[in-house]
Formats: sequence, structure tokens, C-alpha cells
Amino acid sequence: MLAPSDESRLAGIIEAHFEVLWRLLRRLGVPESDVDDAVQEVIWVLARKLDQVNVGSERAFVLSAACRVASTLRRGLRRRRESYDVELESFVDPQSDPESLAEQGRARAMLEQVLLRMPLELRSVFVLYELERFTLVEIAATLELAQGTVASRLRRARALFESEVAALETRLRPPSGRAQSEWTAKRGTP
Repeated sequence: MLAPSDESRLAGIIEAHFEVLWRLLRRLGVPESDVDDAVQEVIWVLARKLDQVNVGSERAFVLSAACRVASTLRRGLRRRRESYDVELESFVDPQSDPESLAEQGRARAMLEQVLLRMPLELRSVFVLYELERFTLVEIAATLELAQGTVASRLRRARALFESEVAALETRLRPPSGRAQSEWTAKRGTP
């Protein structure tokens, strides 16, 4: 049981970091159907260890716990051999035209595919830096890694990201000439 002051602190931490926690868990490959459970697990960890969390380092604690929870959950999912649809949440702009919405959807799906192919230690650094806009110092503190390790993982993650995106674009690009008509006929598109 938490003291009233600890309950207040816990609620404040959750309120301040809930959105980034949820996004990070999704981007680390936690299926949407399991994100709420993963968030709850992070909150349980935070509540149990609240007295060990220094004031000012709450975000680092929450996000490093999220990385560990995501890793554990993903290992469990592999053992269960269940299949999940793991698209990122889509936030629709009501003023976007259908073509730009379709393009956004394709880009989002491509990002999700590429992120899922990255090893978790590279993906967590990449997501925190490129998508959540953390600094290398913040990532090092959050993941309890040396800054050099973070920088190295970020370089490797970027290289892997670029090569995976190029490979996907090559696979998705329609061929030219006669191969184009065969490719179109196979897909039944005009």
C-alpha cells in the first residue's frame, strides 16, 4: 500500500508520461491488443520501486521499464506462436485527401515492417531518437547504456533502416516494360 504522497507522485508520473509510454510500447512491437497490459505492468513496476526512483529521473525509469516489459512480452508472444496485426495507430487528418491518406497508410505500414525487422536493442534506440526526439544523453540514461553504445546502436539502426526501406521499395516498385504488364495482370489491377 502506498502512502498518500506516494500515490499522488505515482499518479503525476503516470499522467506526465502515459502517452510516450504507450507510443514506445507500440513502436517496440507490442501488439495493440497487449499495450494496455504492458502499460499496466510498467505502472506496477513503478509502484513497487517508487521509493528507488529519484525525483527528476522518472521518465528514464518509466521508459527503461517499458523496454524491459516489451522485450519480455515479445519473447512470450514468440512462444505462443500467435499472429497479430501490428500496424501503428493511424491518426487521420480530416482535411487530407484520399490519395495522401493512402500514401500515409503505406508509409506507416512500411515503417512498422522495418521496425519489426530490427533487433530490439537497435529499435529502442532508433525509436527514442528518431520518433520520440530524445537526445543521445537522455537515451543513455533511460536505457542505462554508455553514450558511445547508444551512438553506435543508432548508427547501426539507421543503416539497417535505410537498407530495409530500400529493399521494400524495390520489392514494391512495379517493373518496367513487358514485365510491368505481367506484374499488373498478376495483381488484377488496370
